[in-house]
Parts: sequence; C-alpha cells; structure tokens
Amino acid sequence: MMKKNKSALQIARATYKPKMPQTLQGPVKVVEGEKTQSVADQEAIKERFPNTYGMPLVRFEAAETKKDYAPINVGVILSGGQAPGGHNVIAGIFDGIKDLNPASRLFGFILGPAGLIEHNYMELTADIIDEYRNTGGFDIIGSGRTKLETKEQFDQGLIILKALDIKALVIIGGDDSNTNACVLAEYYASIKAGVQVIGCPKTIDGDLKNVMIETSFGFDTACKVYSEVIGNIQRDCNSARKYWHFIKLMGRSASHIALECALQVQPNYCIVSEEVESLNMSLDDLVTDIAKAVAKRAEQGNNFGTVLIPEGVIEFIPAMKKLIAELNDFLASHKEEFDLIRRSEQRNYIIKMLSKENADIYASLPEGVARQLTLDRDPHGNVQVSLIETEKLLAEMVAVKLAEWQKEGKYVGKFATQTHFFGYEGRCAAPSNYDADYCYSLGYTAAGLIGFGMTGYMSSVRNTTAPASEWIAGGVPITMMMNMERRHGEMKPVIQKALVDLEGAPFKTFAAKRAAWAIHTSYVYPGPIQYFGPTEVCDQPTRTLLLEQKGMAAF
Repeated sequence: MMKKNKSALQIARATYKPKMPQTLQGPVKVVEGEKTQSVADQEAIKERFPNTYGMPLVRFEAAETKKDYAPINVGVILSGGQAPGGHNVIAGIFDGIKDLNPASRLFGFILGPAGLIEHNYMELTADIIDEYRNTGGFDIIGSGRTKLETKEQFDQGLIILKALDIKALVIIGGDDSNTNACVLAEYYASIKAGVQVIGCPKTIDGDLKNVMIETSFGFDTACKVYSEVIGNIQRDCNSARKYWHFIKLMGRSASHIALECALQVQPNYCIVSEEVESLNMSLDDLVTDIAKAVAKRAEQGNNFGTVLIPEGVIEFIPAMKKLIAELNDFLASHKEEFDLIRRSEQRNYIIKMLSKENADIYASLPEGVARQLTLDRDPHGNVQVSLIETEKLLAEMVAVKLAEWQKEGKYVGKFATQTHFFGYEGRCAAPSNYDADYCYSLGYTAAGLIGFGMTGYMSSVRNTTAPASEWIAGGVPITMMMNMERRHGEMKPVIQKALVDLEGAPFKTFAAKRAAWAIHTSYVYPGPIQYFGPTEVCDQPTRTLLLEQKGMAAF
C-alpha cells in the first residue's frame, strides 16, 4: 500500500543511495595545496579579510586510520532561491557529522538567514532527514533572502549559536550568500567566536563556478527540466507548423541556462547575453537578427520556430547597461525623493535627471519596460529583470519589423507567436542522479571541512564528468573568488560571477552549429529526467560540463 501523500516516484527515490567519491568512504586526511589570492583587487580584499585571506586549497585523501572527533553541533542555512538537491546537501552534512561522531547534532535555521537572526530553528534528526533524501525543494527548513551583512546581525546570530553550542555553520547559497558567509567567517574569526563558517555553491543560474567549483548544484536538474519542456514545445510547433515560440529562461546575470538548453534541444535561435555585449548590439540589432532567421525559414514554408532568451539580456545590451547603471546610482541616493513624485510624472522626472544619452534611450522604451527599470530593486540592488517581459517585448518588436519587411516585399511568411517564461518550474524539481550525488558529496565534504577545523571555505567537488568514485573532494577559500564591485552606489567585496566564456568549448560548439539550426528543423527532444535505467540515460552531466572538460569532441 502506498504511503499517504507520496507518489510512487517519491517512494522509489527514497531508497536511492547517492554515489560519492571513494576518498570520502572511509578515514580521510587533509592535503594542503597552494596558497591562494583573490581573483582580482587583491589588496582591497586582503585588507577586508585579514583572518581568512590567502588560505591554501585543500583536498581530502584516504587515510590509514580514522581520527577521533569530539561530538560537534552544526547549524545549516538555506539562503536565496531554491535549487534541486538542497535536501541532499543537508543529508550529506548530517551523515558526515554523524560519521565524525554519532553524538554530533544538526540544527536548521528556519526560512534562511532570518532564522539565525531571529533565533528560529529546529533540530534535524534522522527521522526528519530520511523524509527528505533525494527530494526537490528547500521545504525541510525553508529559505529566505535576508542578507547577513551587519555586525548587529552577526552578534545576534552568535547568541543562538552559543546557546545551542553550535561550533560550525554551513550556508548553502549562491554568490551573494557565500559572500555573506565569507564576511561572517571573517568576523567570527576576528572576535575569536569559536564558530566555523562553511559555504556550499548553489544556484540554478550556473554563475557560481570557477576552476575549483565546476558547477553550482541544481543547474543540471533545472536545465534538464527546461529542456524537456522546450523539446515538447518544439515537437508541438513542428506538428502545428504555425507558431514561433519566444521562451525566456532564468539567468539574470549570465546565459548558462539558455546556452545549455540550446545545446540540448537545438532551437532555431538562442540569445547569449555575453555575446550581445561583446558585439555592442543594440535592441534593434537583436530584433533584426531574429527577424532574419524567421524570414529565412519562411522562405522554405516553415512559419514556426523557437527562440531562447536569457532573462537578463536587457542588462547586457551596452546602451541599456549604461542606462541601468546610472538609474541604479541615481535611485540609490534619491529613492525617497523619487517616491514622492506622482506616478504619472515619474517618467518625465527620470528623463530630466539622466544624462542626455541615457535620457534619450529611456524615453524611447515602451512604457512598461521604462517603468520596471525604476521599480524597487532586489535585495542585491539590481533591477528585477525577471519582471520585464522580454519575451513579449522581442516577439512584438520582431512582428513590427517583419510587417515593415512585408510591405517592402522582403518577407512573405505568416508570423504568429506564443511566449513563455520557464523559471520556477525547474527550481524545486526532484534532483537528477547527478545533482543527487553531487549535492550529497558537497554536504559530506562540508562535514569533513568542519571536522578538520576549517572556516571561510567553500565545499568543492571536482572531476564530476568521471564516475562518482573518482570525484575529488576538498575546499576552496571563499576569498579566492572575490573581487570589488559597485553595489547600492558603493564598492563592496563580492564573489565574481562566472559569465559564459565566449572562447570556451560550450559556446564555440553552439556557435559552430547555430546557423544550420536557424534554417533547418534540427530539434532534439530530451524527454523527462530519468532516474532509473542505463548510465548513459540517467547519469549524464550537462553538455556544458562535458564540453568544458573534454572539449568539442564531447558533443
């Protein structure tokens, strides 16, 4: 008889045992590597992090004998947006600290960093953990976007950490959350609080990665979910033969999701924001390029197709980027004044306050887009670009362009559109085997870093295109990933976002094939994520990761 409120898949997945590196499956030792420095702005970062800067890379290797560990209480926080596999990170931490000493305990802070500040927590016991193994979502303790950045917050958090005798805190989050983890580690080290802070790399956007962090967890699963649905849409439009589908995908700061999905499904057109910026394209340039693809397919009688759009493309158009930067700085210092302006007059007010070049661009934007650029920023001070319906904007502008060409005899087809935004559909999906394994290994590695007394490190698992037994587990100092960036009108230390590398194998592979995809119907239909079956179906990493590690021959 099926257990109440659980699907057959949930019940079956509960029995899955994540694969992990061989080195973690017995006694381990720490091997130190090279001393590190920040990716940029070394002096500024070193000055701000005197206690946690310059630490060495570390990796775990098998040891002959197991070290004796005292029981340790550990806290865990889920920070920021959801990503598939978060529960397995927590399960890995739990199993890892229990392996250090069975008397160790794990406490989860409720609804993200706010739980630490507000002393809202629960103990995560074996019964609770077992209910969430291999499941999607962050619902075991919830998540939140409160930023840990002030001394008052740190001190308030320390009260509950001391009360629960918590000696280590794991923050599972993206680049901003791990930046905050680094700041917290530095502060606790500076006051000798006796609390270690470890980070884990999470974001479906894929923009938290570097030489030591191959991928952020959740990216694999989310891209497979989106690719399944895009493949379904492509099968539909190839059947109906009458719609162009404009599909916006998550990825505000980078185009990793759009590029990965393009490599999986082979659409007719895919925008890569980083290329738009490098070519200094205007919005009209982008519209014209898409319209050309539509017109070429129409010449063959194919009045259908798919266009993939990263949600943050607006911010990568150089002229728009300059406008947004000036708006951010202006609103950071004039927010109260702006809020007092009558809504009907706000657009004219902004136009008067901007430089001539940016004022002209702002005045040319559709009303809805212009307004969105002045609305409340996200917690990081950025325009909430996900609320700008870029897919509709581009579909409408392409329609206008094609209507002009039709009058001139340059276009002979029929153009009807459907628009979509795929984002939340992928954030809490049941993790793929890759993410289930990777996340569990990240959590287990975090426990190892705690056991060896590390702080200010991010859990690192590498070589993940190889069988899991050959994965390399260790840690990377978070300061190694940092640079200085302007936030809320002032320079702050933050983890440098990883953008699509236009010289890398993933983009080059896409660039070599996209011209053929634009003209021909070359669609691939990935289908749903498979959890049971042959390795080549169930355990494959992303195309991006394969291409980065094995080159273009992997495609």
